[in-house]
Amino acid sequence: MRRLHVLMPDQDTTKAVVDELKDEGIPEHHLHVVANLGQDLNGLPEANVWQKTELAHGIEWGVGLGGAAGLLGGVLAVTFPPAGLVLGGGAVLAAAAGGAGIGAVVHAMLGSHEHNHDLDRYAQAIGEGWLLLMVDVPRNRVEALSDLIRSHHPEAEIGVYEPKK
Repeated sequence: MRRLHVLMPDQDTTKAVVDELKDEGIPEHHLHVVANLGQDLNGLPEANVWQKTELAHGIEWGVGLGGAAGLLGGVLAVTFPPAGLVLGGGAVLAAAAGGAGIGAVVHAMLGSHEHNHDLDRYAQAIGEGWLLLMVDVPRNRVEALSDLIRSHHPEAEIGVYEPKK
């Protein structure tokens, strides 16, 4: 999948493009619109926390770092067990899983409060009233759907990104 980013000049143009993308088989959950706080999207598919923040990225890092820290802690606990306690491989796995879980929660909380840095280049235009349309499309349809968007908005600059999971 690829994510197309397109600045749209107004709601009517955005609505026309969204409707045509739906007609082309793009499901609504693959369409995301970002607007400034003063704009009502009038039925357009609004981007949610997954698209507007670094939540997914935070969870990925949290699982990795927390799992590594838990694994290290588990290995140390098995290597140097507390007096009178016999620990085995299960302790290492439990520590790694616990560390991954705690890391995911902590990083998710941090990531959910940080804006998506991929959207920084569009901040000024969004503030001026433009709408940012993000569309998740199959890799083999990027060019065809870009042409469809340009049929409604010929001067559109379309950014193509790998979406964050």
